[in-house]
Amino acid sequence: MIDGTVGDVRVRFRVGEDGAESAMQWREASMELLFTARPWRTFRWYHGQRHYSGFYWACTEQDLVIYESRLELARLRLADFDRSVRRIVAQPFLLEAEIEGRLRRHVPDYLLLHDGVPVVVDVKPAVRLSKPEVASTFAWTRAVVESRGWRFEVATEPTSAELENVRFLAGYRRDAVFDGDLLEELRSLDLTDRSLAEAFASLPGHPARRVRAAVLHLLWKQHWTVDLTEPLSGTTVLRSRR
Repeated sequence: MIDGTVGDVRVRFRVGEDGAESAMQWREASMELLFTARPWRTFRWYHGQRHYSGFYWACTEQDLVIYESRLELARLRLADFDRSVRRIVAQPFLLEAEIEGRLRRHVPDYLLLHDGVPVVVDVKPAVRLSKPEVASTFAWTRAVVESRGWRFEVATEPTSAELENVRFLAGYRRDAVFDGDLLEELRSLDLTDRSLAEAFASLPGHPARRVRAAVLHLLWKQHWTVDLTEPLSGTTVLRSRR
């Protein structure tokens, strides 16, 4: 028993190609095991559905990761952009416990490995956080997650500028489509404190569209950093990554 409000918590998860279900005590499930989990539930597309579901190819995983809403997709993109996030697992497990004769169950949206620390993430529009059932579920989940020294996060709507900038840069995220020699040339240049427009024009011996795409790829990789709170433009200034 963790405590009277959390209950004797079990975790259920799916592993292997066939998604076979396993279950054990929450405290006994290792971080390494849970990061091998497959999504707890799958989704279907159908006419008139209320949720926007799909697959996102994540650089972090070098594989497809599912999402069940536009807000989940936004948090997924931000996690994929974050260089300190090393793993992303969608719908990683089901937590359950019997509390005062009633079964409480919850499937978090994501499990991240952030700077070596597991972070369990639930995604919800800010307007719904005050609903008693949502607040109760998240309070219980936080207590369960933090009982192991892990972190719990409730993700709501990001700022529009940050989201749009990361969404735009995500279009340039795939390493395999870029010329390694061209990327290396750009990395060798001192473009710190130069504008994006200057960076785009920094290698006149190459086709302009290829240089532009390569610069944006290196921004996704955060070879340089920029102010993401303002819309990207030709005047955006490149900063060195600290």
